[in-house]
Amino acid sequence: MSSSGVRTAVIPAAGLGTRFLPVTKAVPKEMLPIVDRPCIEYIVAEAVQAGIERIILVSARGKEAMADHFSPNPALEAHLEATGKSAELAEVRRIASMAEIVVVLQQEAKGLGHAVHTAKDHVGDAPFAVLLGDDIMDSDPPAISQLLAAHDGDGAVVGLLEVPLEDTQRYGICAGDFDDAGRMQVQRMVEKPRPEDAPSRFGIVGRYVLPPDIFEILSQTQPGRGGEIQLTDALATLASQGRVTGVPLHGTRLDTGNVLGLLRATLHYARKRPELRPRIDALLAEFMQDNTR
Repeated sequence: MSSSGVRTAVIPAAGLGTRFLPVTKAVPKEMLPIVDRPCIEYIVAEAVQAGIERIILVSARGKEAMADHFSPNPALEAHLEATGKSAELAEVRRIASMAEIVVVLQQEAKGLGHAVHTAKDHVGDAPFAVLLGDDIMDSDPPAISQLLAAHDGDGAVVGLLEVPLEDTQRYGICAGDFDDAGRMQVQRMVEKPRPEDAPSRFGIVGRYVLPPDIFEILSQTQPGRGGEIQLTDALATLASQGRVTGVPLHGTRLDTGNVLGLLRATLHYARKRPELRPRIDALLAEFMQDNTR
């Protein structure tokens, strides 16, 4: 269990992944690979490294591959054992034992707030973490650990990054005063404001620690931007009560919600592996040379 006592994380993963069509017609976007691991594994690994023991995947029909990835596969394990592939066998078994995985189906795509609310019956009356699968954070300590360190047991904590002004309409934007520890005491939150309407440049980037009463607030939250139930709108209620803290995150953020972002994440993690980095750099140099001809 994490030092904060938070043991459950919710990962909303019911989206259709239309930015990656046609591959996502049959393959969940969360299963697209970064080097040789699916995106979703990086998110689950971050939660596990932070001491979280239970993962609730908010999924949709046709995305069973996510749960399969974290489940035992006796036939595969028997084959690996029989062929003497002990390293591969150990890795397959490690992934299957990373955490307790619970799958909940989101029947309708009604927004992030609705997706989080779908996990209500499985979260219970305890604080919980939320990690979005599009935002991978390569950091030490893990990004969600940075939030858990600021969690006081009653309010919400959100992960922040300062974004370019022209990008504010892609984020929930927070405004407030910073304390001596460098944390924002959030006073105002706006979902995807136009640059001229943004109260600051600090956007929420896919990491939250939430109190259990967020479910009651979400149940009363009306559809907002895009006709969806926005988590930011529910958090604004907590902010009005002085119960939201923003933590500027330290580390490298990798936005895998689009093709170029996924390619960048693949290069980032490939170059972190000593056996791959020289070859990757040589390939990049070759491509650059070809483009100058």
